[in-house]
Amino acid sequence: MLGHADFEEQNLRWRGRQMWTVHDWDSLAWQPEAALVGAASGSFASAGPPTLAPIESSEAFLMAYQDFRGRLFTPMELEIAWAASVCMAAYNAREMALCGGPPAGGDALRAQAAERLRRAKMRCSSQPGCPYRSTSGASST
Repeated sequence: MLGHADFEEQNLRWRGRQMWTVHDWDSLAWQPEAALVGAASGSFASAGPPTLAPIESSEAFLMAYQDFRGRLFTPMELEIAWAASVCMAAYNAREMALCGGPPAGGDALRAQAAERLRRAKMRCSSQPGCPYRSTSGASST
């Protein structure tokens, strides 16, 4: 699917409850629908420096999208969506760290990564070198 891969509040303009304009079209990407929607579910609430939406907000975003399209995602598509929300957040946190920006995105990512990866059915915490590895030595998934 061809879609906007930087679906953040600062790139959207509204008239009332109607989306009026979308900016930042250099972020056009050809990706699976679930990846585009998943990335948007994690970043849509960023109105300033990018951060990660709360898990409950991402979950509501994904449900609203599925309701609007009239078909639920398959279990595999949901896994892709949750994984994409982590990828976008990691990209944004890295960019903020390199540019000396606020750490809010990195803080949110550290706080939410394990749950988002669990929903993506990823077992990162058991892999050597994973930044979200459990400090107790036991897997958190």
